[in-house]
Amino acid sequence: MTDTAKVNDQIILITGGTGSFGNELLQLVKNSEVREIRIFSRDELKQEQMRVRLNNPKVKFYIGDVRDRSSVDEVMEGVDLAFHAAALKQVPSCEFFPMQAVLTNIVGSHNVVESAIAHRVKSLVCLSTDKAVFPVNAMGMSKGMMEKVATAAARRLGESDTVISSVRYGNVMYSRGSVIPLFIDQIKRGQALTVTDPQMTRFLLSLRSAIDLVLFAFENAAQGDIFVRKAPACTVADLAQALTNLFMSDVPVQVIGTRHAEKTYETLATAGEIAKAEDMGDYLRVRMDDRDLNYAKYFTEGRPEEASLEDYTSHNTQRLSVPEVEQLLMALPDVQRELTVWRAK
Repeated sequence: MTDTAKVNDQIILITGGTGSFGNELLQLVKNSEVREIRIFSRDELKQEQMRVRLNNPKVKFYIGDVRDRSSVDEVMEGVDLAFHAAALKQVPSCEFFPMQAVLTNIVGSHNVVESAIAHRVKSLVCLSTDKAVFPVNAMGMSKGMMEKVATAAARRLGESDTVISSVRYGNVMYSRGSVIPLFIDQIKRGQALTVTDPQMTRFLLSLRSAIDLVLFAFENAAQGDIFVRKAPACTVADLAQALTNLFMSDVPVQVIGTRHAEKTYETLATAGEIAKAEDMGDYLRVRMDDRDLNYAKYFTEGRPEEASLEDYTSHNTQRLSVPEVEQLLMALPDVQRELTVWRAK
């Protein structure tokens, strides 16, 4: 269960706040003792829709772009806790327009980090992704560099300065642009489910669990920490089967082939990171490498046990069966709503 005590009487900033994460966090803390939530994005239409829907005086809206440092500085004034979610996230789009990924995910993140430090924000948590680990596409490379930007800033800061940390998680179920709402829409239209690779595996994480991860980071982060949320996984074929079972549909599966720069499985932590990580139950804490550039001061004989460790991936985590995937899907409010409408027809 999420503990929102950390946000009581705080001013919270969410960059990219009109997305799935921002909407979920707002639902969670709207009845808490939070002083103010600032939504920062460049999408005026989504801001207006959110403003009308919420009608909450605690929620303030700021138009701006993380690429523009002056607009970031304006929204950062007086903030206590900041969560940086603004990013270009679609793998194919970033492949075709890599410099746009650089400008938003790297330069924009640098603007957010430096502004948070300058305005003495208590804690900044940056959203990363499994794609930043062993990146094979522009989106993952740019998010990996975002992690490096955050870590480099943290390395020069002290305990009394802004705490800079990052969180990594994989596929968030029913988030905007994810495969679950796509599959449900195809089922409702009577269309074949378009699957890139049936044996592709993905972590299965609810949006509420992702929120828990961020609040956990606000509560526990030290300078430069990266937090990983453990999660089960399934194949895309099993996910498609679970959804057709729930909707009692007989639509076929159409294999369309892997998209540009798409990974077969997700990796949330490397073996090297796991060797030095702290297991915190549902989370892994990967500490910052705080060595300086005077490498001659350091001596290491290596860690033979690292050779026996594996990367933490969606291929080797807990694999859910189709009935278990169905049970997890049924816990999602969005799926419950879609099923209710579907069965009422």
